Amino acid sequence: MTVLSELRMRPATAGRWGWDASTTARLVLAGAVMFTLLVGANLASPLYPLLEVRLGISSLGVTVAFASYVVALVAVLMLAGHWSDHIGRRAALVLAVVVGLAGGLVFASADNLLMLSLGRMLQGVAVGLATGASSAALRELLPYRPEWASRFTLLSSSGGVAAGPAIGGLLSLLPGPTSTPFYVHAAALVFLLVPLWLLKARPAIRPADGPRPYIVLAPRRPSVSRDARGAFWLASSVGFLSFAVFGFCLSLAPGYFAAVVHADSRPMMGVLAGLTLGASALSQLVTVRSRFAVPAGLAVLGVSVLLLGVAASMSNPVLLVAASLAAGVGQGLSFRTVFNDVAGKVEASRHAQIISTVYVITYLGSAVPVVGLGAAASVLGLGPAASAFTVVCGVAAMVLAAVSVRGALAKR
Repeated sequence: MTVLSELRMRPATAGRWGWDASTTARLVLAGAVMFTLLVGANLASPLYPLLEVRLGISSLGVTVAFASYVVALVAVLMLAGHWSDHIGRRAALVLAVVVGLAGGLVFASADNLLMLSLGRMLQGVAVGLATGASSAALRELLPYRPEWASRFTLLSSSGGVAAGPAIGGLLSLLPGPTSTPFYVHAAALVFLLVPLWLLKARPAIRPADGPRPYIVLAPRRPSVSRDARGAFWLASSVGFLSFAVFGFCLSLAPGYFAAVVHADSRPMMGVLAGLTLGASALSQLVTVRSRFAVPAGLAVLGVSVLLLGVAASMSNPVLLVAASLAAGVGQGLSFRTVFNDVAGKVEASRHAQIISTVYVITYLGSAVPVVGLGAAASVLGLGPAASAFTVVCGVAAMVLAAVSVRGALAKR
């Protein structure tokens, strides 16, 4: 099938040529699309201090721009999270790359907060379209290894979010520090678009028949089977909390951390912003088979987040780095376990829809608390607001750890 015929949900002309890629190539391509889109969505993290000065916006403005991405992403996950179940994974990914390309170019040329937010919103739409499609594609390509499908999903997403700030910081050393990173990223998306377009799709879901095939794309009320409900809510709660921490790391934390290490280097700020997410991504490669993996991971996350506040108050860069890495490992192990649990209990025909719903709640964690943090920072100052934020998140992680112990004991 061609991309256009998939978008129309109609059979393609018989005999059309396409690249019949191997399973390995398809795995790499699905992961690479998600990784690259999330790199682009997080290139700006070390650039926000520059944008504050250039556009004359406050800390609250930064969090508004950051949250506009999440709001758009969540809206797409709610309204269109199931689309790839009908138009096919490849068509959804092509659409995501095109929208992501437009979002990066708008952000690069933004000269006010409105344009900045519009660019972020388009990037959110792109990531929202790709989230369910990429996850479902990876699972279909690894039907007998669902755990590794979940690992690849989280590795590509966490890896992209972690790499974005570091890459953005490095590219900002080139002329045009607030625009060049996005032009380079646009070239990478065009490079990905070529093999995606040529790929011979293997749609797992048959396109709808009848005169009104698009009716299946209408928004649906989220629903989860009884067997998967407990796993769904635990995964969503862990995701919300951990993405609240990630949202802090990617929005206001670069400037906050820079003050701790007494440095204003944008590459350094990018690396510090991505430490927690990078550790989370690498933890996907570690196998931990224990019924106490979730409570242990959440406990590590809670203690580490509390130590982030301590490190800042003591201006201790060593403790800051250690706590950031430990928080990422704790989050990665706990979220992977609960994510894999819910993914394994969801029927294949609704995989993209349910996983998208998990991500709706998860991504809200990087919007609502972070906007509240930005408002508090405008009143109290960044230091006191960030310290209070780390205490709240740390305590919440410990509470979730205690709750998850009951589920772990029930698995005897």
